[in-house]
Amino acid sequence: MKIPVTLNGTKTILDAHADESLMKVLHKNSCPSVKSGCSSGFCGACTILLDDKPAAACKIPAGIVRNSDIVTLDYFVKTEEYSTIMAGFQKAGIKLCGYCTAGKVFSAYQILKALKMPTRQEITDYVKALSPCCTDLETLVNGIIYAIQISNKLQARS
Repeated sequence: MKIPVTLNGTKTILDAHADESLMKVLHKNSCPSVKSGCSSGFCGACTILLDDKPAAACKIPAGIVRNSDIVTLDYFVKTEEYSTIMAGFQKAGIKLCGYCTAGKVFSAYQILKALKMPTRQEITDYVKALSPCCTDLETLVNGIIYAIQISNKLQARS
């Protein structure tokens, strides 16, 4: 099946079976940041942005992404949002292992985009199911709070 999408800013055609996981299809299309983890959609290793929302690529059949915009961490690392998130993570002392990075970064991105001043509890509720493989929940929440503060300062300057 030929599936037209925009992948990392480029219009492309994915060649896949309709029921094949998007994670496997993205691996075949040179997206190494989309990792295989729990295959249940919880660990964050395969997280992508699907139409600008975080999604677990392991749980998405390729056949339903026709005409969607897909962004992987491979591409997102070039954005200002990524730099802001990583600055917040660094301030919190988070050193990401590389395995679960996409889930943590894209969750932070969604929070920054959707909630201007979220409470600590809202952030905790949003990220508590992510894999804790390289940082604990409290430190991750702190990193997101720092990223929000950095983002708000940048917006105030513009």
